[in-house]
Amino acid sequence: MTATVQAIYQAVREEVVGREREITSILAAISAGRDLLLEGPPGIGKSTILRTITRHYDIPLVLVEGNADLTPAKLIGYHNPAQVVRHGYRPEDFVPGPLPDAMQRGGFLYIEEFNRVPEDTLNTLLTAMAEREITIPRVGTLRALPTFRIVAAMNPFDNVGTARISISIYDRLCRLAMGYQSEEEERQIVALRTGSDATRLIEAAVAITRATREHPEARLGSSVRGAIDLVLVAHQLAEIRGTPLNGDGARFEDVLLEAASLALSSKISLHETTERTPEDVIREIVAGIVPEAVGGSKDGE
Repeated sequence: MTATVQAIYQAVREEVVGREREITSILAAISAGRDLLLEGPPGIGKSTILRTITRHYDIPLVLVEGNADLTPAKLIGYHNPAQVVRHGYRPEDFVPGPLPDAMQRGGFLYIEEFNRVPEDTLNTLLTAMAEREITIPRVGTLRALPTFRIVAAMNPFDNVGTARISISIYDRLCRLAMGYQSEEEERQIVALRTGSDATRLIEAAVAITRATREHPEARLGSSVRGAIDLVLVAHQLAEIRGTPLNGDGARFEDVLLEAASLALSSKISLHETTERTPEDVIREIVAGIVPEAVGGSKDGE
């Protein structure tokens, strides 16, 4: 990492909306040579921050999706079967997996859904974390470049299909808890990501999305991705129907409920005990924030 941490900090701050504490903490941990665990719900900007940091450091971000099928062999790599048949086992015929790839290129190995990875696969990370090297049979010992880091991410609120992470793994990680951003910051994110100048639509989309996180029947609400999708879909619906979203006579309410159902129904999880559908909950939320969108009116008009 040739650039100074202060220079990277300034560059990242110019590109990421908010997240002052998180940017500072992540940079502090990786600059100190530590591996890192990011805990928080999906869609809160973990990968966005990491992509921005690695881009300014000019190092790769090697992404791994954690799941029960991620075996040690998939993480480490394999020998090309055709070449093994032809020549036998040779180091040059080894196809590196994400771990040795990130080590040899000095990048961040970013493992999402960390608590869904099987324990034996996580244990293959121990030597890389402790010694910055791994030994691969018939290949030898690979040492990591100094910029190599392991960054893991997981949602602590989701316990379906997850496993307990051992103390030996936790002991080698710094940990940063991340939550949702402020309403104003989420509005800025939506405006930036969508390019929309329909202010009232953006405000409504963010308010509706944030309300899904507090609804009593929702086990998990939507991230700001829901508001982004809502605004993008609303613009397309408005164009199809010839409904302006800005200026005199603007009627974003005419497409809001449909856009909200399309954008958010896949992004909220309801408690198993509820008999309602995600669309029912979204309609209730929209009615409370923008009554006109469901045939009502403000202040009883």
